Amino acid sequence: MEYDSQIVGLAARSDTQPIAAEVDYDTAMKPKRRTPAPLAEIAEVDVQPLLTTPIVSVRDVLCRGTCRHKSVEECASATHLVFPYRGVYVRHLGHDAAVAEASQVLFFNSGDSYHVSHPVRGGDACLDLVVDETLMWELAPQGLLRQGGALAFRKQRLQIDPRTQALVALLRHSLREDIAELLEAESLALTLVRRALAVRAMPARRAASVGRQRLVDRVKLVLASDLSRRWTLAEIAAEVGGSAVYLTQVFQQVEGVPLYRYQLRLRLARALDLLAQYDDLSRLSADLGFSSHSHFSAAFQRTYGRSPSEFRQSALHR
Repeated sequence: MEYDSQIVGLAARSDTQPIAAEVDYDTAMKPKRRTPAPLAEIAEVDVQPLLTTPIVSVRDVLCRGTCRHKSVEECASATHLVFPYRGVYVRHLGHDAAVAEASQVLFFNSGDSYHVSHPVRGGDACLDLVVDETLMWELAPQGLLRQGGALAFRKQRLQIDPRTQALVALLRHSLREDIAELLEAESLALTLVRRALAVRAMPARRAASVGRQRLVDRVKLVLASDLSRRWTLAEIAAEVGGSAVYLTQVFQQVEGVPLYRYQLRLRLARALDLLAQYDDLSRLSADLGFSSHSHFSAAFQRTYGRSPSEFRQSALHR
């Protein structure tokens, strides 16, 4: 089944549903072979085109994520850049499994076969971009691309910074609210791609073994299962199995950021998604587990360079 028919499992979590979710990491990550199913069985995916021009297409992809096991095999018909902005899922490519969440961009190379699973209930959502291949060769650093043949990325995923997350939200809100002119929308989409792929000075990260990466991925799924919960290190360690000290060391070595900061960015990324739905920012901050509105606003300002009110104004009311 082609990617265009069933893009990665991404689904909107209803605001009336609890943020808490159950995690079944081992079942989701265990390799399984399945016979491809007809499209009629994958009715939970909703693809909303936001922008289509000769140089770039942008789609908002939502999925309820009701099936927690691996999906049927899918195959991308073009090279996609996928930016998760809500929820979490796992993309299985060969023997590699990548937990997809808001701190990264995932690459779906044309012709690559993969599976998707949803170990955390609630579904997920992503912004999906396809850029003209000739233009993509110009935008992407050569070190990220496979040499020879068609356009393809070497890695499954790439970490993005908070400002890139803000660009994802700005582009999506602007297109959904129909307040961005065509030229502006194209420029913003290309700016997003350029920044996501840029080689920047990032915190030192230790090359992760399979075991270390698996441990970090378990932590990500636990945190994503309940964004508003004020987790303690002991609780997280109990969920994934391991000592709190070892857990914090491994997480920072693999992700390049402390565990507490990763959780903060996860909450703030959700805030970027929900700003259009909340008139009362104090309620939003409380729903996301912040101790106070001032704490939320200060963290948002420090991370994205503007206050929640200023960001909402620029994204929704230009």
